Amino acid sequence: MRLFYTVMFLLVPILGVWTFAIADDYGWWFPENISSFGGEIDRLFDVIMYMVGFTFIGTEVLLAWCILRYSDKSPGKAVFSHGNHKLELLWTAVPALALLFIAFSQMGTWADIKYAGSFPDGEYSVERPIAQVYASQFDWRVRYPDEEGNFQGTDVIESPFDFVVPVNTDVVFRLRSRDVLHSFFVPQLRLKQDAVPGMDIPVWFRAEEAGEYDIICAELCGWGHYKMAGRLRVLEPDDYETWLADQRVALYTNGTEDREDV
Repeated sequence: MRLFYTVMFLLVPILGVWTFAIADDYGWWFPENISSFGGEIDRLFDVIMYMVGFTFIGTEVLLAWCILRYSDKSPGKAVFSHGNHKLELLWTAVPALALLFIAFSQMGTWADIKYAGSFPDGEYSVERPIAQVYASQFDWRVRYPDEEGNFQGTDVIESPFDFVVPVNTDVVFRLRSRDVLHSFFVPQLRLKQDAVPGMDIPVWFRAEEAGEYDIICAELCGWGHYKMAGRLRVLEPDDYETWLADQRVALYTNGTEDREDV
């Protein structure tokens, strides 16, 4: 039986590695990356995955060897161990060095995405965001400023669930929560940012492919968390300007008349 259990334990790392090897061919891997900084996020993920994978394979092989070596019933008195300080230092130092390596590997990418000094200062910036995104139980509300860039006026456009942005443009928006903790997550952008009650959090990205992508709340926020889904619509710049103009016409006319002079 010990040979049987040894083979079973060895199959765990073999099947695990095989699954990862074929995952991309069967669509089991990450969704398509459309973000300017998504490649760096994927690279960091690969670094961590290979480190964890190496440890996983080594641990499983060692476990299989221990089953094969020590599961046989042998006569004689058992040998008891009260610890090994050198071994304890080793298994403490190795994970600590691995964590330090991960920490220093991600510092540059984290700074480019999260630090205020690295935010773009083009058409949209921290002071002139494209929109304000509000998370609440259980929806997303996107507010676009009036033609003067004011979010407090009467001509502010509000889009429920749909966040519309131009393609190949550095987009900055401000994320807020109206009630509890939420999390703004777009897998194709490799972008995830918690919306914390009482905080006004600037976020930026540049989508490099037009299309429609899911906005997901990645933080359990209540009974309706499962249905808190929105859409990121990435349009060509001209199409975005047309969409914005149409929204202003609909706002000014209140949807009751067709006014070409607006």
